[in-house]
Amino acid sequence: MITIHDARAAFAGGRDYLAACTLGLPTRATRAAIVADLDAAGAGRPDLAAYTAAVERTRDAYARLVRVAPSRVAIGSQTSVLAGLVAASLADGAEVLCVEGDFASLVAPFAHAGRGIRVRAVPLDELASAVSSETALVAFSLVQSATGQVADAAAISRAAAGIGALTLCDTTQAVGWLPVDAAEFDITVCHAYKWLCSPRGVAFLTISPEAAASVPAVFAGWYAGADPWTTCYGHDVVLADDASRFDVSPAWQAFVGADPALELFAALDRDAVHAHATGLATRFIAASGRAAASVDATPSAIVTWSDPDGADLARLASAGIVASGRAGRARVSFHVFNDDRDVDHAVAALRA
Repeated sequence: MITIHDARAAFAGGRDYLAACTLGLPTRATRAAIVADLDAAGAGRPDLAAYTAAVERTRDAYARLVRVAPSRVAIGSQTSVLAGLVAASLADGAEVLCVEGDFASLVAPFAHAGRGIRVRAVPLDELASAVSSETALVAFSLVQSATGQVADAAAISRAAAGIGALTLCDTTQAVGWLPVDAAEFDITVCHAYKWLCSPRGVAFLTISPEAAASVPAVFAGWYAGADPWTTCYGHDVVLADDASRFDVSPAWQAFVGADPALELFAALDRDAVHAHATGLATRFIAASGRAAASVDATPSAIVTWSDPDGADLARLASAGIVASGRAGRARVSFHVFNDDRDVDHAVAALRA
C-alpha cells in the first residue's frame, strides 16, 4: 500500500485543479512512459511486445482495483462502444431502465439501438423502485456526472435480481475515489481518463460469466482472439474463452500511459482515498455554504450547486481555479492531488 502523500507526490500538478471529474491529470510516470515510447518509436524502435505487456498489466491492475479476476475484464476505448456491445445483446423490444439526465455515452447506445428497444428514464432516487417485470436491463452511473450523486447500488442490484434483470453500471465517475466491487454488478463499464488519470482511449468492461454467455462479440477484432499474435488473420479466428473475447484493438500509446497510473491507484488504500476525497468535499460544502446536489445524499467527491448564470464558476476561474459547469450547475471535485489548501482557496474565491 502507498499513502495519500505518496500519491500526491506522483503528480507534478494538482494545486487549484478541482476538475478530476472532467479530466484527470497525468502522473509523472505516465508522462515519462509516453515520452519514452515516442522517443523509441521516433528512433525507429517501437516495441510491440512492450505494448502488449502494458495492456495486460493495465488489465490486471484494473482487476485488482475493482476486485474481480482479470479473466472478467475486457479492454476498450470508449464507454459508449462497450455499452453498445450490451445493447446488441438485448432482445427486440426489451425495456432498458435508466436515470433521467445520466451521461449520454451510457444511455444513447440503447436509445438508438433500434429493434424496438425501449428506454425508460426515472429520477435516480426512484430507480430501484421503478424496476418492473418488463425491465430487461437497469443501466445507471454509480456516480452521476452532472450532480455528483452516488446511487444506492445495493438497492438497485437487489431490485434487478428480484425480477431477473441485468445491471449495467457505469463506474467512470467512481473508480479511483469510491471503492467499487465490480462483481456486485452483471456488467460495468469505465473510462479511465477521469479519476484514474489515464490517457483517453483506455476503457474497461467487467462482465460476469452468466452475462457474457448472452453478449455477442460484435466488435471482435484480432485482439479478441485466444492468441492474438498467432491468430490474427481470417474470419474463423478462435475467440478467447474469457472476457478478453470482447477486447477491441488497444490504442498502444494510451495503454503505455495508463500502465503506471493504474498501478498507482491499485496500490492505494481504497478506503483512505475515499475518506480523503469526500473529506475535502464535505469541508468545502461546510465552509462555502454551497449545498451539494442533495445534502442528505451519500458523501461524494463531486460537489455541484445551482449556478445558472455561471457567476460562481467565473469567480473560481478568476482566482486561477480549474472547475467545470454542467447542466446549469457549478461543479468541483477533489482527488488525491488536492488538499486543504485547495478547499481554502476555492472558498475564498467564492466569497470574493
